[in-house]
Amino acid sequence: MVGKGYTYYRTVIFTAMFVGYTLYYFNRKTFSFVMPSIMEEIEMDKDDLGLITSSQSAAYAISKFISGVLSDQMSARWLFSSGLVLVGVVNVVFSWSSTVTVFSGLWFLNGLAQGLGWPPCGKVLRKWFEPSQFGTWWAILSTSMNLAGGLGPIVAALMALSYDWRTTLSISGFICMGASFVCLVLIKNEPSDVGLPNIEPGTMKGKKGSSRDDSTLAELLLSPYLWVLSTGYLVVFGVKTCCTDWGQLFLIQERGQSALVGSSYMSALEIGGLVGSIAAGYLSDRAVARVGLSSYGNPRHVLLLSMMAGMSASMYLFRVTVTSDSPKLWILILGAIFGFSSYGPIALFGVIANESAPSNLCGTSHAIVALMANVGGFLAGLPFSTIAKHYSWATAFWVAEITCIISTITFFLLRNIRTKMGRVPKKID
Repeated sequence: MVGKGYTYYRTVIFTAMFVGYTLYYFNRKTFSFVMPSIMEEIEMDKDDLGLITSSQSAAYAISKFISGVLSDQMSARWLFSSGLVLVGVVNVVFSWSSTVTVFSGLWFLNGLAQGLGWPPCGKVLRKWFEPSQFGTWWAILSTSMNLAGGLGPIVAALMALSYDWRTTLSISGFICMGASFVCLVLIKNEPSDVGLPNIEPGTMKGKKGSSRDDSTLAELLLSPYLWVLSTGYLVVFGVKTCCTDWGQLFLIQERGQSALVGSSYMSALEIGGLVGSIAAGYLSDRAVARVGLSSYGNPRHVLLLSMMAGMSASMYLFRVTVTSDSPKLWILILGAIFGFSSYGPIALFGVIANESAPSNLCGTSHAIVALMANVGGFLAGLPFSTIAKHYSWATAFWVAEITCIISTITFFLLRNIRTKMGRVPKKID
């Protein structure tokens, strides 16, 4: 039975991580929020803007992978807090700068610091929450990104009424630095740090002891399920990025819709994504509570596959049914359905990669699948736009749609393979 001690610490720790990661994400996007103001003061063209944003994206992909590995080797709360204070420092120094070269270098450093945020969160959540609660709290924590992404432009616009862009970045940076110290005090790595018994017994029912959690990195990398998850995550994240980055242009350039409809579609997608993330975590946790986790298959697979099928169906309808005469409500509904169906699997892939790995390598496991997701995000950029350039946006979306269908079918056929990653216990197999 979970006592009051667990409830208190879970509430404090989760709140600290939620606020902390909201600040992480807000300060990842501050340049985008104040970009118009910067361009009024400093002459920059599209290539300059692309260089600054791309430098952050590249650094973030590298750093998130390294951070996932580090989270298995060092204190998660120190890793999380260190990244947050570095993000704050970079934003403050950025506000003192005035050249594209310095901007790009600092935003590369921001990307490196940003990667230290999420992997420690997954590590702490696994230590503090039972398997039947893990998915729900993981999904709720991930909505901090939706919150920061939704409110960020509004906050930045309101601050712009009273302050210039330099002051806005400085204030944001100093808040980050202050919050990092609060997080360091409030976040605890595991229950034993505050005198409570650890609640993570390993994910196998009725089997206790540490023998299952001493797998080596080689044993993790040789687990076929790790690469099944990685491939699925690459496709889902890539297809999602295609729609979020290019869906608006498709509506405007090839379907004759207005810019307002295009932006409304994006908002509907994000709202659907927020609901989808929480629903995926909660409903899959119900499945885990009902049947538990085992070495083969995973109760979360049914929901995961259903949502991936929903992605394919909504993409098909988006590509085929939308015309210049389509009702705006129908377009918004398709956006919300796609958001619901895509953000749900994104949350589930992270949860499954974490909980299926040995506890001493769960950060590394998540780092690997997240790196593959970033590869998918890259493929959704220039390669996807190149297809659209030589053919059409409709053709490019058709390619993404077919890729998603193939991935869903493949995952369905492999859904019952060994999902417990790492060392194979001889007594079981």
